[in-house]
Amino acid sequence: MAGHDGGIARLIHINGLPGIGKSSLAEEFARRRPLALVVEIDLLRTQLGHWEERPESRLVARDLAIALIDSHLGFGHDVVVPQFLGRVEFIERLEGAALAAGVSFVEVMLVGEPESAVERFRARRALLAGRSHPESDVAESEVESMIVTAAAALADVYDQRPKVRRVAAKGDAEGTCSALMAALGEPDD
Repeated sequence: MAGHDGGIARLIHINGLPGIGKSSLAEEFARRRPLALVVEIDLLRTQLGHWEERPESRLVARDLAIALIDSHLGFGHDVVVPQFLGRVEFIERLEGAALAAGVSFVEVMLVGEPESAVERFRARRALLAGRSHPESDVAESEVESMIVTAAAALADVYDQRPKVRRVAAKGDAEGTCSALMAALGEPDD
């Protein structure tokens, strides 16, 4: 299926610690790739009525994400999903969506120092103050332990997923995207 620059469309999952820069990287990638779609599962979730009160909103948002992914891949365009996933089940579902669409599935692990993730997570929470967002569920006193727990979960996930491409978080979206392009074997536009 024709995609980026006449190549084959693909589904890219960017995993990594909360606050490490997955969304910024996805946005920069989409800026460089015409019609690439960033599918933010947390954003979809917050668009559901009463999502905070309904635990099933997490699953509904994932179902919506898969529908968007299927549709956009069907048009031959790249899709990028920046989402921390600490278990393999949804990663396997993403991989299945790529397989069903006849496109490649690329797993990227955005790696960086946990301390940097904690700082970015806190900064983003400050920007979201007063707005309803899934990160609001994490108490300020629990941010560091949440990042440590997430790091352990990611290590377990990628023990099971050996084809992941590791990309170092460079501290800025442009530099990190250049590293992503190199990991994908593509020219840096």
